[in-house]
Amino acid sequence: MRIVFLLVLVIAPILSAAAQGCSETAKIVPPAITEAARKVYEAKLEEAEAEVARNPKNADAHVWLGRRTAYLGRYREAIGIFTRGAEMFPKDARFLRHRGHRLITLRCFDDAVRDLESAAKLVKGKPDEIEPDGLPNARNTPTSTLQSNIFYHLGLAFYLKGDFKRALKAYRKCVAVSTNPDMLVAAKHWEYMTLRRIGRVREAERSVVGIGDALDIIENDDYYKMVKLYQGKIPADELARSMGADADSLGIASLGYGLGNWYHYIGETEKGIRIFRMVIAGNQWASFGYIASEAELARPVTKSKRR
Repeated sequence: MRIVFLLVLVIAPILSAAAQGCSETAKIVPPAITEAARKVYEAKLEEAEAEVARNPKNADAHVWLGRRTAYLGRYREAIGIFTRGAEMFPKDARFLRHRGHRLITLRCFDDAVRDLESAAKLVKGKPDEIEPDGLPNARNTPTSTLQSNIFYHLGLAFYLKGDFKRALKAYRKCVAVSTNPDMLVAAKHWEYMTLRRIGRVREAERSVVGIGDALDIIENDDYYKMVKLYQGKIPADELARSMGADADSLGIASLGYGLGNWYHYIGETEKGIRIFRMVIAGNQWASFGYIASEAELARPVTKSKRR
């Protein structure tokens, strides 16, 4: 009982801060969803609502209700669902993990850090678990776990704040629990970018040396391409041409942000800025590449040293 009481004492202020802070006033841009996809999402949300009504004390039901709500762009409402879930199930890290993700979506980075650090404490010393996909990939094979997602999102929140040293610690923890190629290349991509941001060029280069050429990638192909760029196996300009000109594609957001950074690293800052601007001209407002490009353009312009 004492442990549960202490957890409540720790988590309650966090829940209150998120409920009353940044997320209440944050700008929200609705996601671009096709009519066919919207119908599917709405049907899945109705199923989630019905499941909560049938099993109000089931944590899984509340997690999925929040996730399904967020897929439709109802991010503030989803945050409220995760907040209530965290209050009902204070030892279940999933609610703070998912709320942290959606606080990043709303650009509430400080609140996201608090949630994700608390989620990390809740899973410390526990076995990891596969995190099922709400939007399954082509093989219907989940590519991440609860712990890898906690540390991945924590690293991202720190990175977006410009706190690169703490971001690096989180990404290295993410690498340590990444058990499949997709999550590994995603974590390595961000680890590399973080190391470059703090000027540890050789260490960044060493961080991707062991990534092979024939990994079985299911969905993080853009991140894998970036890793190969870092390894010197794909020219940057070739990747830039492969992006095409459709600013609304998710590939532009993910690949574009990485390429914009690369040009910054090699001293072609203006080219990098043009790519960041192209990314935010698209409609992928909730994607991490878009959010990171937005953050980049808000930072003071600095010249990066050439390799």
